[in-house]
Amino acid sequence: MKETYNVYCDESCHLEKDTHPVMVLGAIWCPVEDTRDIAVRLREIKTRHGLKSDFEIKWVKLSPAKQQFYLDLLDYFFDNDNLHFRALIVPDKSKLRHADYQQTHDDWFYKMYFEMLKTILSPQAHYRIYLDIKDTWSRKKVANLHNVLSNDIYDFGRQVIERVQTVRSHEVEILQLTDLLTGTISYANRHLTTSTAKQTMVERMRKRSGYTLLKPTLYQERKVNLFYWQAREL
Repeated sequence: MKETYNVYCDESCHLEKDTHPVMVLGAIWCPVEDTRDIAVRLREIKTRHGLKSDFEIKWVKLSPAKQQFYLDLLDYFFDNDNLHFRALIVPDKSKLRHADYQQTHDDWFYKMYFEMLKTILSPQAHYRIYLDIKDTWSRKKVANLHNVLSNDIYDFGRQVIERVQTVRSHEVEILQLTDLLTGTISYANRHLTTSTAKQTMVERMRKRSGYTLLKPTLYQERKVNLFYWQAREL
């Protein structure tokens, strides 16, 4: 039987005119049969730190008071062989020239999602892709993204990508973990130093991954896979 994977996606600084030059798309994937156990373990880490089991893990909530909690979450990711992460980093959105390519920012955004996900996807497996609902994803946009992803891998019968749908992040622990890792990569690539707690997270991820988080990894890296997409220069 073909393995089925859940893929949890999040994005940072993805809007066209949000004043942030760096954009990051991130995804965690794992076998579907492991998702329940992973969610239970993440809730256990929350309660061990005196937090409610439904506390929402978010990068923006990282503070000195919760630093060890977030470090424990990061360590859990690296200690669990069934969890994998990939991020696509766009270093400078100001270089985008959508008009030259007769595309909208949304069109380009879907292309970036395919670039981010294509290394994860295999025709020998099934995938269920989940996106944080936010304001980014309307029903039409989700359907368009599913079409783009499926058409680009000739999956016209939706046998590989079974579904693409939005979920509420506060209800899905693994999506919350995706937010944390995506935020860490974004913070590193924006070269920010405004928070010692967040800097500590970046350093821990560098140590555990063995990467600077500022350069692409090998194409087939399975634990922390980073890809840098550059707009063409004029």
